[in-house]
Amino acid sequence: MEIYDVIIRPITTEKSELRKELGQYTFEVNRRANKQQIQDAVSEIYDVTVVSVNVMNMPAKIRHARGRRVNVHLPAWKKAVVTVAPGQRIDALEA
Repeated sequence: MEIYDVIIRPITTEKSELRKELGQYTFEVNRRANKQQIQDAVSEIYDVTVVSVNVMNMPAKIRHARGRRVNVHLPAWKKAVVTVAPGQRIDALEA
């Protein structure tokens, strides 16, 4: 798997923005990627030293549209929280 196929997008939520101060960055990753592939991809793309990678499989969800009888099925996805070495930052994700 190519390194650019591993990381799908960075996740920007209120919780992930607070974790950036601790050197932890959150990404949506390919469901077939393992921790080592995620670590290699982040260190190569963003030129940082990765200390640890925590991976979570997020379950599929069903969203109910208000006032309609339509259900939207959202697929399952995989999330990774990557911790970089102290003193390092990913400048591309800081805004």
